[in-house]
Amino acid sequence: MKFSVNWLGEFVELPRTIESLAELLTLSGIEIEAIEKRGADYDDVVVAQITESKPHPNADRLTVCSVDDGGGTKRQIVCGAKNYKVGDKVPLALPGAELSGGVKIGASKLRGVDSEGMLCSAKELGIAEDAAGLLILSQEAKIGARIRDLFPPDIILDVQITPNRGDLLSHFGLAREIAALTGKTVASVRGGRCETETNSTSEGINIAAARECPFYSARRIENVRVGPSPDWLRAKVESVGIRSINNVVDISNFVMLELGQPTHAFDADKVGGHINVRSARAGEKFLALDGKTYALTPENIVIADEEHAVGIAGVMGGEKSGVTESTKNVLLESAYFRPASIRSTARNLNLPSDASYRFERGVDPEMILPASARATKLICEITGATAAASISVAGELPPNPPDVSLRYEALDRLLGLHIEPVVADAILTRFGLEQSDSQGRVKTCTTWKIPSYRRDLQREVDLIEEVVRAHGIEKIPSAHRSRFTPLSEADRTFDLETDLRHELIALGLTEVRTSLLIARSELAQAVGAMELCNPLSEDQVALRTSLIAGLLGVIARNTRAGAERIALFEIGNTFAPANGEQRRKLAITLCGQVASAKHWRGAKKRPLDFFDLKGALNSLGAFEFRRSKHAGFVLAAEIFHNKDRIGYAGQLSGTISPTAAVFAAEIDLASIAKAKKDAKRFKEIDRYPEMTRDIAMFVGPKVTHADVLQTIGSANELLLAKVELFDLFMENGATETAEPRKSLAYSLTYRDKNRTLTSEEVGAAHARIRERLRSQIGAELRE
Repeated sequence: MKFSVNWLGEFVELPRTIESLAELLTLSGIEIEAIEKRGADYDDVVVAQITESKPHPNADRLTVCSVDDGGGTKRQIVCGAKNYKVGDKVPLALPGAELSGGVKIGASKLRGVDSEGMLCSAKELGIAEDAAGLLILSQEAKIGARIRDLFPPDIILDVQITPNRGDLLSHFGLAREIAALTGKTVASVRGGRCETETNSTSEGINIAAARECPFYSARRIENVRVGPSPDWLRAKVESVGIRSINNVVDISNFVMLELGQPTHAFDADKVGGHINVRSARAGEKFLALDGKTYALTPENIVIADEEHAVGIAGVMGGEKSGVTESTKNVLLESAYFRPASIRSTARNLNLPSDASYRFERGVDPEMILPASARATKLICEITGATAAASISVAGELPPNPPDVSLRYEALDRLLGLHIEPVVADAILTRFGLEQSDSQGRVKTCTTWKIPSYRRDLQREVDLIEEVVRAHGIEKIPSAHRSRFTPLSEADRTFDLETDLRHELIALGLTEVRTSLLIARSELAQAVGAMELCNPLSEDQVALRTSLIAGLLGVIARNTRAGAERIALFEIGNTFAPANGEQRRKLAITLCGQVASAKHWRGAKKRPLDFFDLKGALNSLGAFEFRRSKHAGFVLAAEIFHNKDRIGYAGQLSGTISPTAAVFAAEIDLASIAKAKKDAKRFKEIDRYPEMTRDIAMFVGPKVTHADVLQTIGSANELLLAKVELFDLFMENGATETAEPRKSLAYSLTYRDKNRTLTSEEVGAAHARIRERLRSQIGAELRE
């Protein structure tokens, strides 16, 4: 959001330099994205009145104007704009003036006609970002007055407001924050009379959607003269990027920018009967102020009269009930709408607006009536209107946030430094909190009442954050950790995940992060998934029970984009169907082709297979794979560690990629941590050399790698240190008498930690293993 420094200065005393202000806000967590200068900071640009206009004799698109600059002389100006009429007051850059961008103005001939200056647009003066035609000033502007007096030089801050700080989406809100950070006093909200229950009525308003709109107010204002806004109002709204429409609409926008509460002005004569806040009817059509027609659903809340909808609640008004130059009477709306409802409506209709931006982040309920009073006062002053003696209200304002307690011991422990309780109390008081209760003769804990505009303060840690933001996060001393071991379970988990990421990236995998929510179309596969009560869209209706579905979506997109090799992993939370328990898991997916070890420098490639997936998992820990059946897999294995099932892996049966098989695995993160812990045992460096022998064999198609390892292990050869599979292929096709066989090749490593082995004893042990393979699993050994 953009903020005018001049406007902020009307509420609070600012630091002396803009750099100091930007640093103050940035260090408090309010990011300044850009700083730009605005306003007509020119001495030689004055208010002039057009007294005559005639066509240019030598150019069809130009006109020759005679203007009065207030100096007693008439000036002839050649102009290309078409949006003016005789009698209008416009900015005149006199000869010698230098405009934005270094443009120097002088007396010159344009197509053979003398021109003594230039009539200016708002963009040429740096007042607005975009402007077509001349800047037409109000008739109250004094001829000869300097434009800089009407549009003072200003500095605009482009501030990134986080979604939880809706209270900062106004000049008053940011000024209030600056006052709290600096210890200054913020000026009170300037408004009109704020009605109480004694002069308000509920007549004329019916709230049928009380959950989505707990409070609604409407005020009738009569005898309105709609027209251009005065220069000060126009300058205010345009300085922060809002286009000036007319005085009534500009006042509504001005109050929203000033106080953060959106209001909306209806043409009262086009709203028939009572106001109804209701759900839209299925298939109901609505023509909005942007000129587009929207198809509404019962999930959308509308403001309606007795016949049809006149506005989409909290988002945008209707074109048929909008304020125009012919409007005589206005109905001013100021209400509270449930943030989730507005967010859903704006998203589903693809209709974002300045109002919805604020409502979906939460507005201050206690600002609803003051904002209405402020807008009413301005409309009456600027348009000469008369407001009704009472305001119509319906519903109840949302209750204030619950109290939050702060333990001063927790404050010191979390920050790592001591802050006196009296200092912490003073800071929280500056942020608008009020002490509700203090416990103990020696003050150890205080309960605080949270102001209505700070619904983000819900926990003790939120109060601690407020204290450190004002105290100065840069004042927290740096500390050197004397211990390098994780201090908590959270630290250990963080370190584990960091190590896993490094290991998997080193293997050539890419980390992705997918949504925690799954689409309705995926519910059939995610049996028992916990569904959301109020989903934002059909693509986000339930909590995921597995990471694999999200990774498959990434594979599908990359396959369509032409990727040849896709190797992905994700570390994230899943939610158990039974009770919604959150579980941290690792998932890996592989698809495509990769250069083999033998041909890595050439163009020859091989398809990724299950053993690539298994190898990636084995690099993380010592796991056992047991063949099993799993829904959605043509080849599946359960993953075990110490006899505990911790995950599964296999080849998917779907056709996600038309050219390559997809392999996936999901494993419990806590089990990986345990496997790594078990693997971290001291092992002395071998003093004596090892000897290696190979075994190549044909086995039946049903004999597995696990069967071979079990057979070799059952030989109980004490000299055998390691067994590795290094080759596998299947014979092409079956014969009439036999099925196709599997060829397996293993490397066996022999070692004794106390002496050097001889070839004879290694050969004897190797022969015994070969014989056991032949006799127990029917292996046909190859020489």
